[in-house]
Amino acid sequence: MEVNPPKQEHLLALKVMRLTKPTLFTNIPVTCEEKDLPGDLFNQLMRDDPSTVSGAEILMLGEMLTLPQNFGNIFLGETFSSYISVHNDSNQVVKDILVKADLQTSSQRLNLSASNAAVAELKPDCCIDDVIHHEVKEIGTHILVCAVSYTTQGGEKMYFRKFFKFQVLKPLDVKTKFYNAESDLSSVTDEVFLEAQIQNITTSPMFMEKVSLEPSIMYNVTELNSVNQAGECVSTFGSRAYLQPMDTRQYLYCLKPKKEFAEKAGIIKGVTVIGKLDIVWKTNLGERGRLQTSQLQRMAPGYGDVRLSLEAIPDTVNLEEPFHITCKITNCSERTMDLVLEMCNTSSIHWCGISGRQLGKLHPSSSLCLALTLLSSVQGLQSVSGIRLTDTFLKRTYEYDDIAQVCVVSSAIDVES
Repeated sequence: MEVNPPKQEHLLALKVMRLTKPTLFTNIPVTCEEKDLPGDLFNQLMRDDPSTVSGAEILMLGEMLTLPQNFGNIFLGETFSSYISVHNDSNQVVKDILVKADLQTSSQRLNLSASNAAVAELKPDCCIDDVIHHEVKEIGTHILVCAVSYTTQGGEKMYFRKFFKFQVLKPLDVKTKFYNAESDLSSVTDEVFLEAQIQNITTSPMFMEKVSLEPSIMYNVTELNSVNQAGECVSTFGSRAYLQPMDTRQYLYCLKPKKEFAEKAGIIKGVTVIGKLDIVWKTNLGERGRLQTSQLQRMAPGYGDVRLSLEAIPDTVNLEEPFHITCKITNCSERTMDLVLEMCNTSSIHWCGISGRQLGKLHPSSSLCLALTLLSSVQGLQSVSGIRLTDTFLKRTYEYDDIAQVCVVSSAIDVES
């Protein structure tokens, strides 16, 4: 990975090596049946090979460890470790040796040297060793800049640098989706569901140690990634927490706004910060990686000046038989409204009652509930539509269609034979 070796002859030699864990030895097994010409020759050779697993010689994975033969891949969230050695190749004593190691990225330059103090002297055939560690937090090109300065016996000050370039790759592909849900009748706030899709885009399996959502101060979070079986909490992904290459997992979280941050109307308005995902994994022989996403933001749904929500509605109703629904009307504006309710029939849904009735004044952030009756003249899945609310103060009408759907079935009739 060396880019530009020094052209000037120096008394000191600089070596930089990446520190990585060894990997398991792999081989390509060659087998044959006993009736073939080689007979049991190949199988016997594999049994005698010390690198194979006893009793499982035909497996590619051996039981011996091998040192890495190349620089390997570095992924975002992992810890980059490097061994730096400065050796005195000359036959004279070198003084005031200073070794600096900086890591340069596209946005910053970091000093990784363990000590910035100069070494008084370095005798012939001796060396100065240093190990640096850095948790990689940016993707793209990284350049490790190693600079060495020293003074010769003749008092001449010398200086040289070496550059080592490597790429940091993206290990995971994280996608998020938000779903807004109406709360139940006992709740005063609306729930938000966050779906996080995490895909392993590396070439090796990952052990997913932790995937959690750290909520902002505005929300409480509940993880929905486990089920209760026989009084025991079991992960929905099973007992194996491995994520194979290019596989994707979906994690689900439910967030509820805290009471002190929720609006009186029961919603949080505008763009709000939800929180951030914290992902921890292990690869190969236990190398640990960790990623934290940036703060996730969600645009709260807009309800306009007047919000109409359903508190109760049946799932299935009988054809041409009245059924009842309960609506909740909330004034989301900052002014008082004087509302009039109008009900418009559709080709399949017919309202029962008086249209154009006065609902009275509704103050800001206040709500009222209405019990309405209607019937359907057509079977099948029908949409409830046709509610109109008019504010007599501003002469403004709010229309509400496709509020909900009901399944209309024919009623059973007993016929005597």
